[in-house]
Amino acid sequence: MKQPRQHRPPHLYISKADYFFTITTYHHQPFLNTTYKKDLLLSIVKQSLKAEGFILTGWVILDNHMHLLVMVNDSVRLPKFIARITGKSAIELNKLEGKQNCPLRAVGSHRKIWYQYWDRCIRDEKDFYIRLNYIHFNPVKHRYVAQPGLYSYSSYQEYLNKYGEEWLNGCFIKYPVKEFTPEKGME
Repeated sequence: MKQPRQHRPPHLYISKADYFFTITTYHHQPFLNTTYKKDLLLSIVKQSLKAEGFILTGWVILDNHMHLLVMVNDSVRLPKFIARITGKSAIELNKLEGKQNCPLRAVGSHRKIWYQYWDRCIRDEKDFYIRLNYIHFNPVKHRYVAQPGLYSYSSYQEYLNKYGEEWLNGCFIKYPVKEFTPEKGME
């Protein structure tokens, strides 16, 4: 009997904790390159959160990846949560573009949309806010906009409306973003 492939590094499952996720598209292709596709993905993310009883505390969707900051009640549900998002969105994006049956794949299969994801259990308040700031600055990093408030597909405006500009600026000063990759951590 074939053994299931082990994820490297192994996932750390801790209930009642915040998790930072990075989910990338296959070969970093810009499958999410329209507002309609981003709206569709955000709707699927919100449905998945509701189904699992998780709380979204930060997010950004770009053309070829997304970052989510999620409060997880039951960590055993994490793989199902990610599978629900990636599976449902792949089906819907393929339907939208008429790619339900790809000639290079088996009959009835779909074009591959998602490649992989990384998760990280948040360690403390500093870790949480550095990753939230990273999420909000991600559209600037990838040159979508010059300032985080100019990008529509992130939680930045939600935080701005709830806490104000002074709070957000203070958060960026207290918890500055340093370059990091989700799979390697802070550098």
